[in-house]
Amino acid sequence: MTIDRAVWQGRVDTGETGHTLRLHQVLRDYDACEASEVAGGAVVLGFCSDEGVRRNHGRQGAVAGPDMLRRALASLPVQGTPSVFDGGNIVCADERLEAAQAALGHRVAEVLAAGARPVVLGGGHEIAYGTFLGVAEHYGDRLRDEPILILNFDAHFDLRAQPTASSGTPFWQISQLLAGRQAPFHYACLGVSRYSNTDALFERATALNVDYWLDSTMLAHRLPEMCDQLEKKLAKVSHVYLTIDMDVLPGEKAPGVSAPAAHGVAFEVVEALIGVVRRSGKLRVADIAEYNPTYDRDGLTARVGARLLHPLITQLQG
Repeated sequence: MTIDRAVWQGRVDTGETGHTLRLHQVLRDYDACEASEVAGGAVVLGFCSDEGVRRNHGRQGAVAGPDMLRRALASLPVQGTPSVFDGGNIVCADERLEAAQAALGHRVAEVLAAGARPVVLGGGHEIAYGTFLGVAEHYGDRLRDEPILILNFDAHFDLRAQPTASSGTPFWQISQLLAGRQAPFHYACLGVSRYSNTDALFERATALNVDYWLDSTMLAHRLPEMCDQLEKKLAKVSHVYLTIDMDVLPGEKAPGVSAPAAHGVAFEVVEALIGVVRRSGKLRVADIAEYNPTYDRDGLTARVGARLLHPLITQLQG
């Protein structure tokens, strides 16, 4: 699939001296490159779906998120000339969520096989099951001996045990997929709201040995302690899948989401913890979910999302 250059438009500092490149100027078309060119880089993928949000009775609009996040990323400056590629969008058509998730999984696995990092832009949090299908396809039985930490920044557990997939079921689905393969389920959910999850969901999280931090405890003055705790978690696993639900942030910082947070976790805390993950050298794939342009204000949420994404795309380690 060919990338949409109309989306990747931004400022060009003609006449300025020094390094003035911005992301849209270094971005390349993934499908026009050989695997050897892609290795070691980051590949941006879009997952245009809010079918899972609809099924979960949320407010729709996240289907338009991927291209709006690209627009917010386009003019951000880059250091050096990072290897960044765009692999286009996977679109959920005719309410066929499961087919779209399978297609995303194959695309993620393809990028991993090329030796690159997939960074997937959503879309509702149903994106997570699609992304993980790609992880499972690529790593296969190795996940038994090379455990992966599923690290979710989110106000919600998304552990609903329902027969129909939605934005509320992905981590339950992942737990069942791994159980079927006799692989461990290491799931940490950071930023959980006591008021956005039922007792049944807390009980399920406990039964699955989910490691969770409440939003009310993730305060800025505790950041050194939290970074230390996260580093200890990372030391116990071989790989990390990072998924960021933008509703983990306070509603005033991220109004354009499917379910704005009344409390949330401060941006600087989320940003710092993501930095710990990135510097670990174990991050294999990342995605961002629930950005809903319909409810954004002056593009604020898109810019916040772009700032979180930028180092994941342009600084693969360090």
